[in-house]
Amino acid sequence: MSQQKTTSPAYTIILLILAGESVFILPFVLQRIFRTTFLESFAISQSELGSCFSIYGLVALVSYLFGGPLADKFRPQILMSIALMLTALGGFYLASYPSLANLHVLYGFWGFTTIFLFWAAMIKATRIWGGQSKQGIAFGFLDGGRGLVAALFGSVGVLVFSAFITKDIELTSVLERKEAFKQVITYTAFAVCVVSILVFFFLRNLNSSEEKQIEIKIGIDKPKTLTLANFKTVMQFKAVWLLMIIILCAYFGYKMTDLFSQYAEQVMNYNKIEAAKVGTSLLYLRPIIGVVIGVLADRTRASLWIMIGFLLMLVTSGVFASGLINDSSTLLFILSIGTMALGVYSARVLYFATLEESKIPLALTGTAVGFISIVGYTPDIFAGPLMGYFLDKNPGAIGLQHSFRIMTLFSLVGLVAAFWLYRHSKSTTN
Repeated sequence: MSQQKTTSPAYTIILLILAGESVFILPFVLQRIFRTTFLESFAISQSELGSCFSIYGLVALVSYLFGGPLADKFRPQILMSIALMLTALGGFYLASYPSLANLHVLYGFWGFTTIFLFWAAMIKATRIWGGQSKQGIAFGFLDGGRGLVAALFGSVGVLVFSAFITKDIELTSVLERKEAFKQVITYTAFAVCVVSILVFFFLRNLNSSEEKQIEIKIGIDKPKTLTLANFKTVMQFKAVWLLMIIILCAYFGYKMTDLFSQYAEQVMNYNKIEAAKVGTSLLYLRPIIGVVIGVLADRTRASLWIMIGFLLMLVTSGVFASGLINDSSTLLFILSIGTMALGVYSARVLYFATLEESKIPLALTGTAVGFISIVGYTPDIFAGPLMGYFLDKNPGAIGLQHSFRIMTLFSLVGLVAAFWLYRHSKSTTN
């Protein structure tokens, strides 16, 4: 069977991009863009919101390991469609403004739907679409496109929120803002439902016969169970351990971008709509950065650009931590969040591009990614409570400065790990 026949149509990757970010809009993106509105609407503190993310992270931690075998037994579009629909139903429940205890249950439920049912199936579907010759393009489009989808969802969310605010935002009551935000949640949940239906009907071209041919050609194993031998083999690669640290630090930096809208409101004195636009505008940088950095990495080394990303994160987090940025330094604020976004997204895009330059066998990709993710994505568990603690203890500028000091430390550790990975990958090539 030729590559042309085994590769799925171009619209498939567009749908994968749409689904790949839609499933995370309700658990994460709305809180990133409307953070203060979310907190006041649910009458919870920063720490309590962080505890919701921790519940999500704990469920996701187990789901990363066991979602892979499930994706090998069922067709990707079935799992993805079910996951999207269940996530959307959770969104309709979110619009009823449940109690904190029920919010914890909801975030645990989302950890199950988005990771156990969805994540491995999406990765597998993307690899099938890429075939033998377009793996880089497939995953480059996936990450950059997801950023664009998040930005579009955010922009429409801001428009919906603004449409239900009938007077100056500063003159509205909490009850009025709560009702407007309810419409945003409902719109988002409905949109995710639509994506679920599209996935079910239009990803059918990823049939099992194509999948089998492509897996044979590009060397993907189909493990029926988790085997200890596979993990022992993966643990022998130094790059795997370095990538654990790199992803841990880079993902913590990505979680810190949740605070940009809050910084704009509490330190720069933007109103809630202007602050939400700050968070949304940054999302538009992600696809641009993803494509540009991906091309540069192909011409040099992915680990080199990860180093540069951490360096940018280190400098800009230090600037935020110093307290130099206030309501009289708007230009510095814009330049700093733009530069930090460049650093964070550069590292994020190239997470697993280093597997090839580190000579980790393709057949062990799934096991390696699963093993690395156990530690690498733990910021889902601790980042929220950690930031919440500092923000609740010292509301406003001081708490935000403390949070960015923590990011400075993570950026430094990530920079050192990226440097060692760069040296290690050079030695394996030479």
